[in-house]
Amino acid sequence: MTQKNDPIATFGEALLEVAEENPDVVALSADSSSGSGLKFIAQRFPNRHFEFGIMEQGVIGYAAGLATTGKIPFVAAIAPFVTARPFEMVRNDLGYMRQNVKLVGRSAGITYSDLGATHQSLDDIAIVRTIPGFTVVNPGDPEDIAQATHAIAQHRGPVYMKIGKYPMPYLHGADYRFELGKAALLRQGSDVTLIGTGTVLCRAVEAAELLARKGIEARVLDMHTIKPLDTEAVLAAASETGRIVTVEEHYIAGGLGGAVAEFMAENLPTPMKRIGINDCFASNGPYEDLIGLYGLLGPQIAESVEGFLQSSASALSR
Repeated sequence: MTQKNDPIATFGEALLEVAEENPDVVALSADSSSGSGLKFIAQRFPNRHFEFGIMEQGVIGYAAGLATTGKIPFVAAIAPFVTARPFEMVRNDLGYMRQNVKLVGRSAGITYSDLGATHQSLDDIAIVRTIPGFTVVNPGDPEDIAQATHAIAQHRGPVYMKIGKYPMPYLHGADYRFELGKAALLRQGSDVTLIGTGTVLCRAVEAAELLARKGIEARVLDMHTIKPLDTEAVLAAASETGRIVTVEEHYIAGGLGGAVAEFMAENLPTPMKRIGINDCFASNGPYEDLIGLYGLLGPQIAESVEGFLQSSASALSR
């Protein structure tokens, strides 16, 4: 887990590959092309790259129009500016009209750390997964990002994919194959399952390694697709390990933890803990400091899991 890669550049390079394979792929942004990995496609295919400036609502409508002509628009910009700001257009123009548009929210979560709550996206999964027909993807390592970019281009229908800002470690092996809607097993374990996603998946892996030193074997799942949720993997984890912990750089309300909890409550009630950010506007500052402030560092996750195992064991013994 030492080699790292820039997630935005990884996306941009993968999008160029997609564009070279399919002439219908076009790239759009709202005052954000240079920071969103679109320079590669702009240089190679300038006639298939469109920069709109600060016009987030308009770019969604334009993308929807392009989709009606058979194009496959990728709209990439800072995460809250392709989800929260133009939400009505995303819901109506893309979701309701079932347009084949791919939204890519970059510098997601709190990775746009210095600019604070206005540029952070801790609610994006929650709001987009309420839109019928939308697929929601949150890749957890560079290989996830690259393969997911190809997969969502081939998928018919609206998609939201979020990626972080800082270099991410490679977690998957050379034989890894990404599949929309199917979680990837990163580590076997029988005592508890950690379901991680996105930028903090690597923190969940680190936590599992720390727990193993204490004799606690944690299964780790890469839940890169949050909608549709891989319910088979969740059910198997719950029945085989008996306890579930979700880890995400998102509000615990409405994100991965919410999706898993909703499903488990109706299908197989299981002791569960959600690790994420509580009901607050996140602060600003250096990214690692913020991750630590909200308990998302590997050792903090391991400590939280250990406490959860102890408390759930006590509850079951009563």
